Amino acid sequence: MDSSVPRFKRILIKLSGEALMGDADYGLDPDALSEICTQIKDVREMGVEVSIVVGGGNIFRGPRQSKSAGVHRVTGDSMGMLATVINALALQDTLEAMGVHTRVVTAIRMEAVAEPYIRRRAIRHLEKGRIVIFAAGTGLPFFTTDTAAALRASEVEAEVLLKATQVDGVYSADPKLDSKATRFNELTYMQVLQKDLKVMDATAISLCKDTDLPIIIFDLHRRGNLMRVVSGESLGTLVNSGE
Repeated sequence: MDSSVPRFKRILIKLSGEALMGDADYGLDPDALSEICTQIKDVREMGVEVSIVVGGGNIFRGPRQSKSAGVHRVTGDSMGMLATVINALALQDTLEAMGVHTRVVTAIRMEAVAEPYIRRRAIRHLEKGRIVIFAAGTGLPFFTTDTAAALRASEVEAEVLLKATQVDGVYSADPKLDSKATRFNELTYMQVLQKDLKVMDATAISLCKDTDLPIIIFDLHRRGNLMRVVSGESLGTLVNSGE
């Protein structure tokens, strides 16, 4: 397959906050940021319209950390949304230093730092070749950044949601703990829900099912994998309607 010809015209990449901290236990790692942004830049240079939703787990780990800190769940979710803004700005700065035009748009209004999310404006940025980084999740508590990724991908009419992870797809069990775990090449939305596979949360999967948005789960940490997926190589696990 010709790797210079992308299979998709418009994509949304879901990045975890943990992907940005490299081997550290917390925060941002410059080398990890640079590696991820280089892969994103390479895909953009193929002519692909790229949007990103980033998590905040490298800074604040949501409900689990809220509970241990004695913080109300709603407050903790707001803290997590603000953590995603920090990560989005770090991605923007790294990409801009590589000569890639970007826009950070947030679900929580903070015009001094980024644009408020307006669907038509976000699509226009994509059409002009800018990478759009969606921050602050959905702007609402109780919704994960996985759900935000499914929502934004559907809103901007992305052709695929690329879930970048630390493993090469979806397994029947944790491959680090179970040597008999097997990897699925393809799953339907209903299979993910019925088997309770930890692909994305149920709300995100249901939204993708409703909008018929395919999901590809792949290992981001192997250099060049993002370009391979966008070029149409069969990597990771594809989740779709099965039709």
